[in-house]
Amino acid sequence: MPQLVFLHGPGAGACADAYYYQSRHFAGSVAPNLPGHLEGTRCPDVARYAEWVRGWLWARGLNKDLVLAGYTLGASIALQYGLDYPDEVKGLVVMTVAARPKVRPPGTYELRLRALEDPKVYEEWLAYQRKAMYLVEPGLRERLLERHRQVGPMSQYHDLVTIDAFDVRDRIASLKPKLLLMRGLKDHGNPPEYEIEIHKAVPGSQYIKLADAGHFPPTEIPEKFNALVDAFVATL
Repeated sequence: MPQLVFLHGPGAGACADAYYYQSRHFAGSVAPNLPGHLEGTRCPDVARYAEWVRGWLWARGLNKDLVLAGYTLGASIALQYGLDYPDEVKGLVVMTVAARPKVRPPGTYELRLRALEDPKVYEEWLAYQRKAMYLVEPGLRERLLERHRQVGPMSQYHDLVTIDAFDVRDRIASLKPKLLLMRGLKDHGNPPEYEIEIHKAVPGSQYIKLADAGHFPPTEIPEKFNALVDAFVATL
């Protein structure tokens, strides 16, 4: 039976709480808090995060038949893991991800840095997180916003820099694990459709566009997302 592993990103709480619904639906699934998110020291790049995740999983005896699911930073880590250790991974479910460095709107980094020093900008930063989660159920949204307060804008700044340095264009066509890509069409930031490049490069990959989801499909449309993951796992 495949082992589901959920990997979070800098958004939707910046910790494993982003997979609140999945932890209740998928028995035996795991969702680590990445280092530098609530506890520990962040990793300097995606490759090092992938090694940390691998060590975390191996310490729990989880080293085969893995299905790694993630968005943004977590999706980058999943792709890196699948490329580096294909014999351990059966499938990947990734969202809001690129095989190349992403291009951000002007001021993206500066907002996080200024939020450290200016209380008014800090409130702007929190308001942006709230807006990003506009499709999340209000009670869970407040819980995830509290996680944002705990993790802080500097952690998110480093996560964005790490994501934007990730580049596996020269390797992505060699990806061996089965791949499912998803994209929420109501993403508040309307990012470029980076997923198409990956879908075209990886033979046999699936690409699903979700008309009723935004930036965080697992949290916004959990029943549909869980059903899609169930169907994907059944094919492995």
